[in-house]
Amino acid sequence: MDAAGKILDWAREGMELSPPDWDQLPTIPLYVDQVLLYLRDSLRFFERDEEDVLLTNSMINNYVKKGVLPHPDKKKYSRQHLAALMAVCMLKQVLAIPDIATLLDGQEMDPELYEAFLSAHSGAVRETCRNLEESCLQHKDLRREALRLAAQANAQRAAAERILCELAAEAPASKQ
Repeated sequence: MDAAGKILDWAREGMELSPPDWDQLPTIPLYVDQVLLYLRDSLRFFERDEEDVLLTNSMINNYVKKGVLPHPDKKKYSRQHLAALMAVCMLKQVLAIPDIATLLDGQEMDPELYEAFLSAHSGAVRETCRNLEESCLQHKDLRREALRLAAQANAQRAAAERILCELAAEAPASKQ
């Protein structure tokens, strides 16, 4: 299969993609190795290739140390941890960890926040994949499509960073 065929298959898979809803996340606490297996399976679509790893034990430890993720309870991670890690794994592709910490604002991930993230993320993935499918079917130049997508992602990243920078600057004043 040529590159266009592989991209078309990937785009169609993305249109059907459904990351786990809050109620689908495991309800029993998991040890870190179980967390890594669960999230690797849930996020496989977003890996560049078989060797790409979106999450490691060291990364989880760093997120806890930096306050992005609450400490586990007796080395076990809850549904709130899994939801936060799902969001962090996706967001760290475009935002720095301090920006993600500002975005989450030290809040524990709850069903409402997680569903808001899933809705925004899934909608963006589906729209991107629909457009990519159309581009493939119209035999558009894939390099130009990659360039267009990268430029669009960069502009949106810059806008998100600007918002988070302003929110972070306001945070100390509002917490005093």
